[in-house]
Amino acid sequence: MDKEERKIINQGQEDEMEIYGYNLSRWKLAIVSLGVICTGGFLLLLLYWMPEWRVKATCVRAAIKDCDVVLLRTTDEFKMWFCAKIRVLSLETHPVSSPKSMSNKLSNGHAVCLTENPTGENRHGISKYSQAESQQIRYFTHHSVKYFWNDTIHNFDFLKKLLYGVNEIAVKVPSVFKLLIKEVLNPFYIFQLFSVILWSTDEYYYYALAIVVMSIVSIVSSLYSIRKQYVMLHDMVATHSTVRVSVCRVNEEIEEIFSTDLVPGDVMVIPLNGTIMPCDAVLINGTCIVNESMLTGESVPVTKTNLPNPSVDVKGIGDELYNPETHKRHTLFCGTTVIQTRFYTGELVKAIVVRTGFSTSKGQLVRSILYPKPTDFKLYRDAYLFLLCLVAVAGIGFIYTIINSILNEVEVGVIIIESLDIITITVPPALPAAMTAGIVYAQRRLKKIGIFCISPQRINICGQLNLVCFDKTGTLTEDGLDLWGIQRVENARFLSPEENVCNEMLVKSQFVACLATCHSLTKIEGVLSGDPLDLKMFEAIGWILEEATEEETALHNRIMPTVVRPPKQLLPESTPAGNQEMELFELPAIYEIGIVRQFPFSSALQRMSVVARVLGDKKMDAYMKGAPEVIASLCKPETVPVDFQNVLEDFTKQGFRVIALAHRKLESKLTWHKVQNISRDAIENNMDFMGLIIMQNKLKQETPAVLEDLHKANIRTVMVTGDNMLTAVSVARDCGMILPQDKVIIAEALPPKDGKVAKINWHYADSLTQCSHPSAIASEAIPVKLVHDSLEDLQMTRYHFAMNGKSFSVILEHFQDLVPKLMLHGTVFARMAPDQKTQLIEALQNVDYFVGMCGDGANDCGALKRAHGGISLSELEASVASPFTSKTPSISCVPNLIREGRAALITSFCVFKFMALYSIIQYFSVTLLYSILSNLGDFQFLFIDLAIILVVVFTMSLNPAWKELVAQRPPSGLISGALLFSVLSQIIICIGFQSLGFFWVKQQPWYEVWHPKSDACNATGSLLWNSSHLDNETELDEHNIQNYENTTVFFISSFQYLIVAIAFSKGKPFRQPCYKNYFFVFSVIFLYVFILFIMLYPVASVDQVLQESVDRWGKCCLPWALSCGKKIPKAKYMYLAQELLVDPEWPPKPQTTTEAKGLVKENGSCQIITIT
Repeated sequence: MDKEERKIINQGQEDEMEIYGYNLSRWKLAIVSLGVICTGGFLLLLLYWMPEWRVKATCVRAAIKDCDVVLLRTTDEFKMWFCAKIRVLSLETHPVSSPKSMSNKLSNGHAVCLTENPTGENRHGISKYSQAESQQIRYFTHHSVKYFWNDTIHNFDFLKKLLYGVNEIAVKVPSVFKLLIKEVLNPFYIFQLFSVILWSTDEYYYYALAIVVMSIVSIVSSLYSIRKQYVMLHDMVATHSTVRVSVCRVNEEIEEIFSTDLVPGDVMVIPLNGTIMPCDAVLINGTCIVNESMLTGESVPVTKTNLPNPSVDVKGIGDELYNPETHKRHTLFCGTTVIQTRFYTGELVKAIVVRTGFSTSKGQLVRSILYPKPTDFKLYRDAYLFLLCLVAVAGIGFIYTIINSILNEVEVGVIIIESLDIITITVPPALPAAMTAGIVYAQRRLKKIGIFCISPQRINICGQLNLVCFDKTGTLTEDGLDLWGIQRVENARFLSPEENVCNEMLVKSQFVACLATCHSLTKIEGVLSGDPLDLKMFEAIGWILEEATEEETALHNRIMPTVVRPPKQLLPESTPAGNQEMELFELPAIYEIGIVRQFPFSSALQRMSVVARVLGDKKMDAYMKGAPEVIASLCKPETVPVDFQNVLEDFTKQGFRVIALAHRKLESKLTWHKVQNISRDAIENNMDFMGLIIMQNKLKQETPAVLEDLHKANIRTVMVTGDNMLTAVSVARDCGMILPQDKVIIAEALPPKDGKVAKINWHYADSLTQCSHPSAIASEAIPVKLVHDSLEDLQMTRYHFAMNGKSFSVILEHFQDLVPKLMLHGTVFARMAPDQKTQLIEALQNVDYFVGMCGDGANDCGALKRAHGGISLSELEASVASPFTSKTPSISCVPNLIREGRAALITSFCVFKFMALYSIIQYFSVTLLYSILSNLGDFQFLFIDLAIILVVVFTMSLNPAWKELVAQRPPSGLISGALLFSVLSQIIICIGFQSLGFFWVKQQPWYEVWHPKSDACNATGSLLWNSSHLDNETELDEHNIQNYENTTVFFISSFQYLIVAIAFSKGKPFRQPCYKNYFFVFSVIFLYVFILFIMLYPVASVDQVLQESVDRWGKCCLPWALSCGKKIPKAKYMYLAQELLVDPEWPPKPQTTTEAKGLVKENGSCQIITIT
């Protein structure tokens, strides 16, 4: 294709695509129409399946600016094609038809200059689109996003600045008819339809009816599950699709409109009693308490504050643009629930709409569910390749049949039917149903153990999983944290740890006052709620929190302070003390502390602080809590104990979560009004260090045992969490994800700044305290590389990488060459945002891992959908995106799913091999009989197809999964040496025996050549099976059915089907042995006896041991043949592991820095410079 005609849209993003322009060609359309008529509609089907062919066959290339149709191709490894029709939006009917109308909209309060883009662009866009010559705007829609033609960049653009559609996340539930048409037009069902029509013309009605019934059942079950998923997703987004909202207009007028009419720039009023947000909006007045469980998975209410300095003049906007990620503390996201609001007198809680529809955070989540990337699986690719081989074999048979029939002067109608019939014999129409059987049985077994599946095809893929990512909170650990104890500091020395904080001795101490005030707790309908960490601490001291009511707040020109006080039983009786006049002054009848100002927790700062005042006290107090290292750095050095680092390290190594507290008295000149406007930095410095709070995040009881089972099975485990890095590392050690002797290397990546290139600082977690003395690091801190006997053991390495979300993003952007190496040993990924979790899954898949993901929150949705096997432990939003949902919130479902996946995968292999052999056996039988112008009778076909094949296929799939996970993994594809050897050897044996029987019968003294009046086979007693004309023995055998060759081939092939079924029915180590599958054993024995009975002649069956020895020969010979050359592993991660074994520079040495070269090479790689 011409490079000038090709454009890229969504450049650098996940959904990057190439775009090509085309115009409809009338002469091409006429030729295609003729072709459709000539092929009986088959060409139309082919063009329906192949969008690229459809566009190229009916259109001619054109400039993208003037085209009617666009052809899109993804730039990822799948290279998928899509086509879209260009539509035209007329500006005469559009509300934004002129600069004047736009300015009217602005003055009416419809839009303000708070957008995600520089306002200059908006003004440019308005003038550009309102010019007289640009009365129409061209656009197309792809995956629910509209792309408009942008003259500035001469390309289609996802234009958010000017042309907004209806504010709704429209998940349309397709009608049953539409789904039915889409499902029926599947190539397999079309082939089945062709086969059924062909058989009906040949009067082979019974099997045709059986195939029709199976197809209908399959289609109905498929339609039910697809429609159910659409309905679930529709219900999930319908909760906020259309609600009434209040919007501020000009002159502070409030207008009620439907949420679907909201556009970015509208000023929305948040109601007092809360609401579900219908869009993304940024707070400009007041504060909100929001439940963001839909996005983050945490059901903890979050306090959202208004944007700082909202009254800044327009010139200042250029300094810092609003960004939903940077300013998420001030952003109300779509789909989240505003529980309650707090406001100033006379001022409503207002928010400016910034994103609507599919552009919102929830819209992007829904898009990722609606249009997931395809999951590539080798089994299905190999299955299609195998089918193509069968089609090639069928082609040979097709040509042979035509030539043989012409030479023997057979009628044209018979030639057509018989030659097409050989295609339906070679490519069995029952194959999809047969392949589905094992999956359906596995799905039923999973349901029994509480695992529900909405994407049955993923069960097979789960059998290949060799790496599982786990969320931490609520998945590996219990949801909450428990207070283990406190360790106070007095005179710059640690006191001994104390368990009980709730006692009379400490009630008026600054330590307890800090616990009582430094939090973001609030009362919702009389119940305390907020961060579980804050909640545990507050419950531990047993204090009472009181908030001002809405009426009280309305009476004052400010937010009334939240008040905390201890219960009366904890307060000591206040007895007068003559020598302590000041203390008497400070002890009124009631001891209360008012929270005057709150600086919310910031993950970037790793701390929160409050300004509080004890009732009756002149001076205010500042309290701060947060990460110990951060708090210690903001305290007076003389108040921090000398052994602070050692004590902290002892606690973190034991897996405790440690929080430090600090305090200082503020100057008396600081009034209430001054505190409201003071900067955070002015408060958070020069503090007195007060001590540590030690929290315990308990592991779930089953976690260590499950992870140990996975490690024994050579399945890697990775932790992906939104929690703190050190806590995540300690939990990983506690649960056995990181073994005690293993080293943890923390990769701290810093983005380019002030002209400096991006760099990575490498720290060894166990030697963090020795940063100032690199020479003190012992040589054993650097892990020793071991030469492993097998590649599988490479996964059990002795070092692990840990990093946070920010570092991960920097590495993905600036250190692409390092990504595969880090994926090979990356075990802990902390502070990961939802989209980063998805990126991690993709990075692991890029090095050929089969990745499972186990999580419990909606923030895991993208990752659960992207992984090869996603298991949700929640029945909420995550279950809509996840292929699997576990009823019991425990990770014990992971090994169960992998076991069932392996069993289903092996069953698929067995069934596929059996169906392939069945096709080849029947194909050869028919080919032999065609050579003498004979064929199998209708009832013979029916007996083979229904009584033998379907019974065997549906019973051989019933083997349950093996009771435990084993280190060995099933093969991922059909094209493997052992498997091909097994199939080919069986084909040779079956063809050999059929040929032998066919020619040997002719050597018998009683053999007679067939002629129309021949009654040769009646002597064998098998007339019932050799002719469909049972009742009239005098009728001529026109079809040449009653002959010795037919009977011989029929009985030999019947036994061969059963022998092959036994040979291919594998048991250990992935399935229970076939003798425990009672239905299969009974069916095979019954069929053997029945065939022997109807044959009425004892023929020694092929010994079962012979079939097993064939498999054994395959296992012995094949490794010998393959070991002649050195084996290079196919999976990228295994190949990379081999390379890293001999790389002296890997892993990085402690306390070194890796820098990215300033100039990035064309291929995106970076030169790495390591500085010690």
